[in-house]
Amino acid sequence: MGDRDTICFEDVPKVQKALENVTHILISIPPTEEGDVTLMRYGRLLEGLDSLQWAGYLSSTSVYGDHQGRVVDETSPCLPTNKRSLERLKAEEAWLASRLPVHIFRLSGIYGEGRSVFSRLNSVPLSPRIYKPGHKFSRCHVEDICQVLTASMDKPTAGEIFNVADDLPAEPRDVIEYACDLLGYPYPPLVSFKEADLSQRAKEFYDDHKSVSNEKIKSFLGIRLKYPTYKEGLKGIARNLSELPFKP
Repeated sequence: MGDRDTICFEDVPKVQKALENVTHILISIPPTEEGDVTLMRYGRLLEGLDSLQWAGYLSSTSVYGDHQGRVVDETSPCLPTNKRSLERLKAEEAWLASRLPVHIFRLSGIYGEGRSVFSRLNSVPLSPRIYKPGHKFSRCHVEDICQVLTASMDKPTAGEIFNVADDLPAEPRDVIEYACDLLGYPYPPLVSFKEADLSQRAKEFYDDHKSVSNEKIKSFLGIRLKYPTYKEGLKGIARNLSELPFKP
């Protein structure tokens, strides 16, 4: 969408006009303390659209909370450990309770071109490697997120929840070291989690430990990941780094 097609969220008449005869809508705006702003502002309008065939809501695997490293799938209990995750879960519940053809996508750590560990390697000061033994995170490349969404749009199944993650949960230090190896960089300093100077949000990130199952997107939507692990993903990104101001 170009700038001339951009519509202010608060401009109700223009939003209403833009939604006429729409068949698919994707909601990516995060919720607030008050709830999901899109549903609160435009829920009734959306429910009145006879043309609407598919609605997608981008949520997060953070709604599962801490499962002490165990594998979670879409049937696992949601035990959010912080305010943002609880808001996400409440937003999911509100969308599912609506009269809309909603599909929930719980995204794991998103990365892709312009949004990857490579940016950290060129930061000033250099971000350290954080070491918390055995603490792994799941990730998903933005291109694989797009193919999951497209597959769901082609096969609407309202009310379904899908985890979106790759095949290989990994420790953050492993990902950083692999990125350094690709570029021939020295490894950043290694700092233990207990000694690291982290923001409250970063600490919350490490509070939860789980591995996210992606079996449902494969069996239900027929997904074959383009980037099944962070290694394939980072290799693809690294091929396009030549024009960026990265310095070993």
